[in-house]
Amino acid sequence: MKRGLLFLAILVAGCGQLKELPSEPGPGSGGDPIDQTATFTRVQAEVFTPTCARLGCHDTLGQQSQQVLTPSRAYAAVVGVPSVEMPQLMRVAPSDPANSYLYRKITGAGITGDRMPQGGPYLSDAQLKLVRDWIRRGAPND
Repeated sequence: MKRGLLFLAILVAGCGQLKELPSEPGPGSGGDPIDQTATFTRVQAEVFTPTCARLGCHDTLGQQSQQVLTPSRAYAAVVGVPSVEMPQLMRVAPSDPANSYLYRKITGAGITGDRMPQGGPYLSDAQLKLVRDWIRRGAPND
């Protein structure tokens, strides 16, 4: 019986099951003020374009998880769109980073599969805060 439970635990751990979601995800979260300069334009320029929309990842050729994060397509691909990995969550749920799968993927909490960007280097605290604050602002398309 113990061997069966051990095998099951190893199997579950190795299959990319949900990692624990922190009660306050991301750097500087909680009661800190929302940065009003956290815009979609900045998220695109500082996160999506240089980090995510690389060749073979979330570009028009790679389309990993059916998600293209190039400038002309990123907003429509993430805001209010169900996640492929966890369809019960939106990729970006406006005003709700803890329930936005994209934010979970870049922080590595409460997800299936790998933290993004896959294999690192991971986003800086400033980049994570930018994405979080943009979502907290309601994920406007500016």
